[in-house]
Amino acid sequence: MNLNLRKCFTPLGLAVAGALLVGCASTGVKNPSGVPVTEMRADERGFVAGTGVESQDLVAVTDKMARSILGIPEIASAQGIPRIVLEPVVNETRFPINKDMFLTKIRGQLNIKARNKVRFLAREQMATLEREQALKQSGQVTSSSDPHVVEFKGADFFLTGKLQGLTTRTSAGTSDYILYSFQLIDARTSDIVWEDQADIKKQGLEDATYR
Repeated sequence: MNLNLRKCFTPLGLAVAGALLVGCASTGVKNPSGVPVTEMRADERGFVAGTGVESQDLVAVTDKMARSILGIPEIASAQGIPRIVLEPVVNETRFPINKDMFLTKIRGQLNIKARNKVRFLAREQMATLEREQALKQSGQVTSSSDPHVVEFKGADFFLTGKLQGLTTRTSAGTSDYILYSFQLIDARTSDIVWEDQADIKKQGLEDATYR
């Protein structure tokens, strides 16, 4: 080995070579050492991921459902403005997620895109509304309208959904298939006037922890 080659294998040379290799291996890492948080879009798949429900799934599914609902005749060609009540989503997956976020997101998307084609009734605020009505009727608070006239609207439709999952585990990792189903139900006839689905399958080595 000549003198020039021997110089390349000095401790300093090895350290420099190691640093170059680490630098090359770190190319493309979104959250490098020393940066505690990386801000991302909600519809973007992050580097901290599992095989279950994630934000990008919620964004994609709810956007599809909102656009699908707006296209049905019962909404697009309705006489007057249909009133919708949200019913709880049933979560039959193995993931302890906040399932009602799906309907909250769909409601928000419809309110933004529908342009007064639908209205949502705040049934979860019923106790507060009834208390306010009683205060007006008793004269404890003033009202710009007749306090004795109850104007709570009835629902034309109920919007609900279900999340179902199928999990496979082997020595190679975990696979999760999740089916997202949503229905719009006629409050008068119980007819299912609209139903749509989305499904997502993921595979990975480790599960994510939901909190």
